[in-house]
Amino acid sequence: MPESRLEILHRLVEQNPEDSRTRYMLAMELAGAGDLEGALREYEALLARDPAYCYAYFHAGRTLERLGRTEEARQMYRRGIEAAERAGDAHAREELRGALEALG
Repeated sequence: MPESRLEILHRLVEQNPEDSRTRYMLAMELAGAGDLEGALREYEALLARDPAYCYAYFHAGRTLERLGRTEEARQMYRRGIEAAERAGDAHAREELRGALEALG
């Protein structure tokens, strides 16, 4: 039986845990499969190693929202805005600001 995308991504992350892109893809796949806690763990692991990965803040915030953890989502968006400003990524900054404003 062929490996699923999740199995492949888990294996790739195990082989190279420093690869931010692969860990991001794993987190996205977990979220899409409904494993929100697993996705959040991967986003947090990614951001611990690579705090400049701006879009991980956005998706981690969305995941926190889906989990009903609104205040933590706000904090994640704020951290992401700061990271996007440091990186000079205006697009990411605006997406994060929009998400933060939508929370009220």
